[in-house]
Amino acid sequence: MNPWEVLAASLGVINIVLIVRRSVWNYPFGIAMVCISAWLFVQPDVRLYSDALLQLFFFVVQIYGWWHWARAQAEAGEIVVETLAPGQRAAVLAAIAVSTLGWGALMHHFTSAALPWWDAFIAMASVAAQLLMARRYLENWILWIAVDAVAIGVYAAKGLMLLALLYLLFLILSAVGLASWRRAERTRVAAL
Repeated sequence: MNPWEVLAASLGVINIVLIVRRSVWNYPFGIAMVCISAWLFVQPDVRLYSDALLQLFFFVVQIYGWWHWARAQAEAGEIVVETLAPGQRAAVLAAIAVSTLGWGALMHHFTSAALPWWDAFIAMASVAAQLLMARRYLENWILWIAVDAVAIGVYAAKGLMLLALLYLLFLILSAVGLASWRRAERTRVAAL
């Protein structure tokens, strides 16, 4: 077992647990995890290029999310949960579908990427989920559940068993996060 994979997985668990708890301190752990994961994904025996590029995106969005959450916490005293309007939800799903098809086609035709379509879905749905999380939208958890379910199979197929197990744990934590954030959002709405 690769010690870098162990470290990335450990940092990922800490990151997600802190996100579930709506702690702004999730971000330093997330930043470290995405840096290590990007390096792992470009290794010759893995070649999940979409996932590697996704980690670079995550790095930028982690910094943005840290700033946004810290500002929101300073204003409200806590991390406030928001929800998307139905039209916004439809737009997010359409954007994921179109971008997955486009990115998957690029990876399929122009690289030696393994599993380009599945890898593209993981990347594009993760982009949407990460942006929604940075903006504190409840729906991020639903997307993470879908991403985690697909990622488990992709990583297991590529022999990244620790990452597959990590994404199984992420799947469980995403369900817990969805329930926790839903309670927080309902409490906020009831208080208004």
